[in-house]
Amino acid sequence: MDLGADDYLAKPFHLSELLARLKAIYRRAKLDGIDVLEINEISIHHGTSEAYVNKKLLDLTKKEFDLLIFLITNKNRVLGKQAIAQHLWGDYTDNLANFDFVYQHIKNIRKKITEAGEGLPQNRLWYWV
Repeated sequence: MDLGADDYLAKPFHLSELLARLKAIYRRAKLDGIDVLEINEISIHHGTSEAYVNKKLLDLTKKEFDLLIFLITNKNRVLGKQAIAQHLWGDYTDNLANFDFVYQHIKNIRKKITEAGEGLPQNRLWYWV
């Protein structure tokens, strides 16, 4: 640790613990340790896995929540559906014929954001999704 390591994991370990530690490192690196992300009327509470539009709770699945964070932290960058799928599902995407299911997840997120942000300009709500 004195030589610059952020964390360590002794063997044997559970994969869930490894995943939790990787997510913590990701939060520190990509989110600067911030627990609440805000963009326009949308706020995302990383610690509780909740997202709000104008203080209305969005009913997001775990994958939709992870995708929303991934899209926000990579705004102004072009992301292919393979990169998105690989971020969300990891190595499980190696044998897939196509990644069209990514579009369905994005469509669901847009619909939920639109419904919660009724009356707000669409381009302001989800121009980055």
